[in-house]
This record gives sequence, structure tokens and C-alpha cells, in this order.
Amino acid sequence: MNWLVVTAAVAVAVTFAPYVAFGVLYAVVRPSGSPAAKEPAEPEVSIVLPTYNESGIVEQKLEDVLALDYPMEKVELVVVDSSEDETPDLIREFFADREHPELNLIEEEERRGLAPALNDAYAAAKHEMVVKTDCDSLLPPDVLREAAANLADPDVAAVTGTNVEVLGGSDVESGYRGVQSHIQTMESHLDSTFIFHGPFSAFENDAITPIDPNSLADDTELALRIRRRGDDHRVVFDPDVQYKEASHSAFRKRRTQKDRRGMGLIRLLVQHRDALGGYGAYGRVVLPFNWWFMIASPWLVMLDVLLVAAAASVAVHPAAGVGVLAALGAFTALGSRERLGPLSPLYSLFDTQVSLFRASIELLRGKGDGTWEVDEELREAFEN
Repeated sequence: MNWLVVTAAVAVAVTFAPYVAFGVLYAVVRPSGSPAAKEPAEPEVSIVLPTYNESGIVEQKLEDVLALDYPMEKVELVVVDSSEDETPDLIREFFADREHPELNLIEEEERRGLAPALNDAYAAAKHEMVVKTDCDSLLPPDVLREAAANLADPDVAAVTGTNVEVLGGSDVESGYRGVQSHIQTMESHLDSTFIFHGPFSAFENDAITPIDPNSLADDTELALRIRRRGDDHRVVFDPDVQYKEASHSAFRKRRTQKDRRGMGLIRLLVQHRDALGGYGAYGRVVLPFNWWFMIASPWLVMLDVLLVAAAASVAVHPAAGVGVLAALGAFTALGSRERLGPLSPLYSLFDTQVSLFRASIELLRGKGDGTWEVDEELREAFEN
């Protein structure tokens, strides 16, 4: 057998072996729902909302907060704003004739990035449960109660949830989030999950610790730091904690949104590499799996593509390698146009690997800062 064919086969097997092992473990454990011992609870809540030029959507978000099934006299809204438009004025006007929830509006003199803004907001939050949400996301009425029920477990210090409806109708993102939900459910039943989501995450106030001012993965970093405080500080995923967030399907449009997230997650894993092997199954299984998925696998996937194309050219026909690359291009084109049907989740995973590969290259080039730009198309999807 040609050595190039053997090399390609071995490379593909090595790339996917951890995923097969994870799948087998999932089949054995059969995780479902939250691992927390949930109990009804109604603590006082601080909702943290960072804003930047949100004048077109901020009132809709505030109405969304008021629609939550929770006593508003137990809620404070901590808004940290760095806008250059009328967003803070709209917020003040919205609360002018309302007694509850209490408003704490923090106006930054200059835009410093999301992580420093969140550090200030978390420091200002005064209630027992602190919730972080984004302006361009929507929440169901029961989300605070579901989060509080998780935090009622004395061994759980933070909880995040799932995107149940991708605003804008991106089948690509829906496919990825479906797979991600299964992974995060498994991680949580083993110990704790790695990724926390900006549209909704809840934390015990006394567990919160400042994050790196240059962080590109602020919510996940806070959860990781909390888990590192001890085994009684688990950070879990609950599929009953839900939200809605907008996303793109088109390949090029997804790069801005997904690549930046990938940069933040990769950098965070590297910064906290000393956590590998510690903290129970979190450091022995969850973090190594995310290292593989986010750091090793993207490079191996790209290597696999080249090796398979080269092997096809040698073992089948000189034009076969071009055919492999053409087939991958067609797969990508159809996937980004949402024309793959049941294969869409597979494409969404490939799309994520592309983002992580690009993100790692950008990090090697020294790119990435803590500011974010407004995506007008996603804002339109949110408004509609």
C-alpha cells in the first residue's frame, strides 16, 4: 500500500479518535438535563447588561427584562455603557417612571473593551445571583427561575444555557448549537462545562472574580476561574436555561462572529493550561477534550484534507486530488447556503473547525483585542 495513503488514513484516524471515544462515553453515561440538584429558589438578582451603540434595540431588550416571570422588586439592572449614540438617554427615559427594577447605569468615559466594563459591572452588582445577558438576545419568562434552581445546589456556582432559536434562521448555527448542547450536557454530568454563553449566564455573586482586562472570552473565563476555586464551585450547563440569539449562515459572514470567539477560547485554554489534570474530571476530561477540539483538531483537519487529496492523486488518478478539493468546496458552498439537509450539523462542525484554525493563526500573528464591533445585519435579525 502506498505510504501516502497509509499516512492519510492514520492522520484521519488520529483526528477523529477522541470524538469516537467521547461518543462512546456519552452512550455509556447517557446524560440528560442539568446535573444540579435543582430546588425552587427566588434570590435577589443583579442583571448585568453591557451596551455599545444599542439605540435601535435597547428598548426592546429592556421590555424583554420586564417580561421575566420574577418579582421586579428583587431585581436590579446594572447597565455598563460605552455608547457614542443616545443609548444611555433611552435607558434613563425608559426607567424614568418605573420604581422597579432598580437601575444602576454606569457610563464609561472612554471605550476600554468588554472585559473591563464587565469587571466594573460585576463589582457594582449587589445581589446574591448575578446574571449576564447581551442586548441582542431574548430571554424566556422562566429563565431566572431555572437559573436560580441550579444555583440552589450548594455545589453549583454558575450555570449557562442553550440557544433554542437562532434569530435570523441560521440552520448552520442551529446545527452546531444542537451538537454543542449534547457536548455541554455530557461535560456537566462529568463535572463542569467549559464554554459559557454571553446571552445568558448566571453566577453566585460571592464566587465572581475579576477577569483578564484583555479577555476575548469573558463569560467562559469567569466560569473557568470560578471552577478553579474548588470542587464545590461547579459550573454547569442546563438545557432548560434558554435564550435566543442571532447568527449568520453565510461562510464569509460567519468568520467575523465565529473567528473572534475562537480566538478568545483558544487563548483562554493556553493561559490556563496549568489546570489540565487537576480539578477532577474537569481537568482530566473536559479541558483536554476542548484542547483537542479547539487547538489540535483544526490543524489536523486541514492536514487531513491535504493528505487525502494527495493520496487520491497518487493512488487513484492525478485528477482525483482536485476532485477531493472540489467536493469539499461544493460541500462548503452548499452548507453555507443551508442546502445540505440532514448533513447540516456535520457542515456546522467543519465550519467551526475552520474558524478555530483561522483564529489560531490570528493569535500567532498577535492579533485580537477586547473591543467588539456592531454587526448591523444581526441587529436587524434581532429586531425582526
